[in-house]
Amino acid sequence: MTQAWWLNPCQSVDNNAVEQAAARQRQLTKPAGSLGRLETVAVQLAGLQGQVKPTLEQIWIAIFAGDHGVVAEGVSAFPQEVTGQMLLNFVSGGAAISVLARQLGAQLEVVDLGTVNPALNLPGVRHVNIGAGTANFVHGAAMTQAQGELALQAGRESLLRAKAAGAQLFIGGEMGIGNTTAASALACALLDCPVAHLTGPGTGLNAEGVSHKAQVIERALALHAAQRGDALQTLFNLGGFEIAALVGAYLAAAQEGVAVLVDGFICTVAALVAVRLNPACREWLLFGHRGAEPGHRHVLETLQAEPLLELGLRLGEGSGAALAVPLLRLACDLHGHMATFAEAAVADRPA
Repeated sequence: MTQAWWLNPCQSVDNNAVEQAAARQRQLTKPAGSLGRLETVAVQLAGLQGQVKPTLEQIWIAIFAGDHGVVAEGVSAFPQEVTGQMLLNFVSGGAAISVLARQLGAQLEVVDLGTVNPALNLPGVRHVNIGAGTANFVHGAAMTQAQGELALQAGRESLLRAKAAGAQLFIGGEMGIGNTTAASALACALLDCPVAHLTGPGTGLNAEGVSHKAQVIERALALHAAQRGDALQTLFNLGGFEIAALVGAYLAAAQEGVAVLVDGFICTVAALVAVRLNPACREWLLFGHRGAEPGHRHVLETLQAEPLLELGLRLGEGSGAALAVPLLRLACDLHGHMATFAEAAVADRPA
């Protein structure tokens, strides 16, 4: 393994399984294409799992948390201590993703990469403690090279635990007050897109707050402009520990052959970084939903992603992806358990 493990080759999709799954879809007792996206996603999962009839019984949800130094610029409607407080809510079962994980029978892992309260020692939380949150990227890099690589590795290790547990689908979620600012800055830098197009209210800023947030991002982009062409350094300059962990998890999933269901805006920006670092990982990414944050649509379009749901969500935590799991499970069930024309003794359309 090279030192830059994130550049290692990704697994190949099983094209034979794709062809056989597509052939099966044509034999099922329905007009061809009548189940729309449910058909195509079942065939896609067949290729990712390497079996004609894919299943989604084992789901792994990892929530990565970290604080952001840029919160000192007044970019969030919520105080920074909420990040640490939500860690307890996750493992106590009171958060939205906790409820969804229970309903799905999914394994929920909570990973604290570094909050402003490093003394936290919560049972049920993996405390990595890379630092007491990132630095304020308006004045310098959000994280050092060493910190960034530790965050990438933390994501990779979560994925490896998921694989060892038999996970057939990996969902990454995030928690970090200020992380829509970091995600917007990252997306603007990578896409060379106007800040106003990718900056939204996050946790509930008013119009004045959004305008101020955009100004903060403009300052950060100007400071780090010389390194915009380097996706990894841009991640370290403008991202968060939890965003870097998501990047590491997505890349490791593609390398280890585990399908990923990407959540909202912040997770999709992490997916964009992952694809810029190792383009072959794109085949392993499915997208759960299109959220309400303005920049989400633009990043999805850049990735040529067709999300499964559009419900006006902006919570994060992996919640939108989790909501899409029942749809994926039904797609697999329909694909695997519907009768073929021959099995049901139903006349097919003439060739």
